[in-house]
Amino acid sequence: MAECPFCCLNDQDVICSNEHALAIYDAFPASPGHVLIVPRRHLMTTVQASQDELVALFALVPTVQKLLRKCHQIDAFTIGINDGAAAGQTVPHLHLHVIPRYTGDVADPRGGIRWVLPERADYWSRT
Repeated sequence: MAECPFCCLNDQDVICSNEHALAIYDAFPASPGHVLIVPRRHLMTTVQASQDELVALFALVPTVQKLLRKCHQIDAFTIGINDGAAAGQTVPHLHLHVIPRYTGDVADPRGGIRWVLPERADYWSRT
């Protein structure tokens, strides 16, 4: 698909890969070192992915983490998928975000990805 930015990547954009997936730096990083892991086959959601493709996506996560730790002083990672437009997916090709996190990058990191629904994120103060 010529219109899909992930289907027309150049080899020099790829930082690591396996049979079914590849990793690239995010063009609009949420933090320094933000990487996307993308299936080679064009598909939009996890439901469309084969078991082998899903395994391949997640198999690259530790490889990416090790590569990033060589270049950045990373304290943690947020790893996630926006699966569909209502979940915030803006590129219609499945991809997994590996976002390096740094101590102090937000005032209070508790709740992590729960902050996509801010009114439900702070569950610890409701108990």
